[in-house]
Amino acid sequence: MDDRYSKLILPITLLGCCLLAIYASIFRPGYLSSAQYLGGLIFLEIMAAAIWNYRRSFFVLLLAVFLWAGVALPLRETWASGRWFVLLAGALVGFVIYMRDRGHHFGAFHLVAFSCVLAALVSALVTAYPEQAVLKALSLLLLFLYAASGARLAVMGREAQFFNGLLLGCETLIYLSAISYFIFRFEIFGNPNSLGAVMGVVTMPVLLWGVIISEAGTQRRRTFALLVSLLLLLSSYARAGIAGGAMGCFLLCVALRQYRLLIKGVGLALLSAVLVISLAPNRETQTDSLTLRFVYKGHRDAGVLDSRLSVWQRTSASIQEHPWFGTGFGTSDTRLTESNDHSLGYRSAAVATREHGNSYLAITEWVGLLGVLPFLALVILVSFYVIRAVGWMRRTGNAHAPAVPIAAILAAGLVHAAFEDWLFAVGYYLCVFFWSMAFVLVDVVPKTAPSLAVSSAPQPVGGWTNSVGVVLPQR
Repeated sequence: MDDRYSKLILPITLLGCCLLAIYASIFRPGYLSSAQYLGGLIFLEIMAAAIWNYRRSFFVLLLAVFLWAGVALPLRETWASGRWFVLLAGALVGFVIYMRDRGHHFGAFHLVAFSCVLAALVSALVTAYPEQAVLKALSLLLLFLYAASGARLAVMGREAQFFNGLLLGCETLIYLSAISYFIFRFEIFGNPNSLGAVMGVVTMPVLLWGVIISEAGTQRRRTFALLVSLLLLLSSYARAGIAGGAMGCFLLCVALRQYRLLIKGVGLALLSAVLVISLAPNRETQTDSLTLRFVYKGHRDAGVLDSRLSVWQRTSASIQEHPWFGTGFGTSDTRLTESNDHSLGYRSAAVATREHGNSYLAITEWVGLLGVLPFLALVILVSFYVIRAVGWMRRTGNAHAPAVPIAAILAAGLVHAAFEDWLFAVGYYLCVFFWSMAFVLVDVVPKTAPSLAVSSAPQPVGGWTNSVGVVLPQR
């Protein structure tokens, strides 16, 4: 924060905490012996510290809280409620700090994003669950407000630290997940689809990018983490996650002309698949064929998309019944849900929601054919920026720009969202991460390619190279 404010805010904050502690010890001594109140006090202290060091810390806190709310760990229900308070604080504080920066800017992408919020609010007026729809539309507003301000503050101007931290965070998450799944046999993500989503959309593209840009010593470590991530992804048998991860990795290799790495990766993936079906067989089947295991889930007579067709048909029927303004953002016509429907992995506890098996069908059902237009435009814009980043990579061969890993993440997410309905489910941690990265990509994607191609070593062509080898394009 600005020094003028920090000199005032720090003593005021300390004085307020001291007065609060004195008051509690004298008039409310029971608060100090309650684990709930002490936990709340510790959480507020962490929040205050994250806000104080907003650019460096708040993005990490936000993702940690949303991730904790979505995994099978103690205090999950507490964080499921507390995450909205964190998102609210992050959006408001981030917006204030960002607007104080004279270099702030908003463009067509941001205008389209906030028109999506208006469409979500309009759809809430015609739903049978107006209160829930309005709250979910407001959560979308907070997410986009944070992504347009707080997420951009977390990256811009400190790209090296951010992406270095992202690589380290992915490695840590992979090893913790491997210990949980492979050693303790504890499904920390709750269901295979969530495990596949995290590994396929986030860790696989990020770690592959880390392997490409790393030096020899660091490269071996990240290669091992990438292999563990691949094993976790394949052991989930989540076809959507595998497809998303394959798209992100394929895009990186082709755009950066890493064809030898692509061939090695395909061979390693096949060997890993054989290892997975040998050591971690699917509970539903004991077949030995890779195709039957990973494509047909062991059901020889079933089609590839049989598990999705039923929910897609119910969603299509709902769209036909509510064609123009939908059923309300985040809510569905649950009369079309059969009692024997099996969750695909992202079911809300509310009675007004059900599975769709496709994020694009889900948003069409929620806001209708009229309301879906800004959402469709937003997805098209994301795809446009991904294509622009890929084109720049093809022309320059530069793997060190911040747009490179983000483009791979977003491409994997767009593919994955075609088979799971999380893209606009604000409460899901992957949704928060995806849209934060999407808003950042608008800022970091190079507008023009440098005149000279860049070699495999980091070089300051069309920008400058920092200590960890991330080239920042001139704007």
